Amino acid sequence: MGHEGAAGASRGWGSRWQAWGAALLAVGMAGCGSGSTSPAPTRSGAAPETAAGSATAAGRGGDPDDAGDVIGKPAPGWSVDRWFNTAPITLESLRGKVVLVRWFMSPECPYCSTTAPSLNLLHETYAARGLTVVGMYHHKRDEPLDPEDVKGWVAQYGFRFPVAIDEDWRTLKRWWLDGHERTWTSVSFLIDRQGVVRAMHKGGKYAPGDADYRKLTAEIEALLTGPG
Repeated sequence: MGHEGAAGASRGWGSRWQAWGAALLAVGMAGCGSGSTSPAPTRSGAAPETAAGSATAAGRGGDPDDAGDVIGKPAPGWSVDRWFNTAPITLESLRGKVVLVRWFMSPECPYCSTTAPSLNLLHETYAARGLTVVGMYHHKRDEPLDPEDVKGWVAQYGFRFPVAIDEDWRTLKRWWLDGHERTWTSVSFLIDRQGVVRAMHKGGKYAPGDADYRKLTAEIEALLTGPG
């Protein structure tokens, strides 16, 4: 094969690898970032969004991520049974603490992998001052949920704070998805010492030092230093 033919073949393979890599990235981003409909449940209890939920979202002016019905309201309790790094805890048992709850999935999610160092840094920086970080794993893979896999991902992320498995997205639905067509499932809720939601990150990522991370740390500082 001549030089021109070899170069053409090389360009052809390069284009194929670029397309393949882009497809893999798209699959990972689609799996972890957007969409409020859960996959087929691994156990009973989960159900897809209803038409009524879509109508409710449209009735609010079309903003799928309006948090007006969340901010300033008491955070619901969570319905989880499997915990890592702690004995089972309830939200009520954390009264008097500022609580940050973040939903995440397996490490192929670029948003989750990017945000994990932020969660670790927040835990290391503020735990002694009264912040409790809680991770909520919500399963999006095609394979059945295996708690041993989740245990491995918790270790891979380096999480040392409490982490629970939100089976069938029960708590995520109650806190954020029910009745709405939301954009993201990788959301974070910041709860004050009295158990009231004071701020939230509506999904995606926040990396150490970026604008969203700085905003979140300012909100945490305000709750830790404020009255109550």
